Amino acid sequence: MGQIQIYEGENMGLRPGRTMRDTNKPSWSRYSRKRPKKSYIKAMPHQDITQFRMGTMKQDYNITFRLISQQDIQIRDNALESARQAVNKYLEKVMLGNFYFVVRVFPHQVIRENKMIAGAGADRLQKGMRQSFGRATDKAARVRKMQEVITIDTYKDKLPFIQAAIDRALKKLPGAYKLVMEDKAAA
Repeated sequence: MGQIQIYEGENMGLRPGRTMRDTNKPSWSRYSRKRPKKSYIKAMPHQDITQFRMGTMKQDYNITFRLISQQDIQIRDNALESARQAVNKYLEKVMLGNFYFVVRVFPHQVIRENKMIAGAGADRLQKGMRQSFGRATDKAARVRKMQEVITIDTYKDKLPFIQAAIDRALKKLPGAYKLVMEDKAAA
């Protein structure tokens, strides 16, 4: 008799992010704490992203960097957390106390998965796509075109460090982005 396994993706771990990038699907984010039985989502998945504001806020920062999305995309909270950690770790190492870093999007969109059983004899145990509403497994942030994802305030002489930090973040985030630099002294 063969083993029964639950199919959760290519490597039997987290399902690939490319399966959840589209924003044209209906939103299933309703969760009521007062009346949980009225919720579409009965059990809310845990929050992966832990902090949204890092660094030191100072009034004399003279430049702002904004990472802006070039397309409508859905970003999972683990990708946001990974990008946040990469940027924050690098900036704290090279310019401690000389930056203020904010993640501007919040993962409120609940991702559902209809897990399938794969293996020998599994065809007798599952019902395929019949009533395939799925279980809540993760959260994501829906980002619109031209929406800010990350903002960093700092000094003008720190430009190479910010570019290196944003490059690290872009390796973790799906989609296309542009970096906009805003000079506060000129404004």
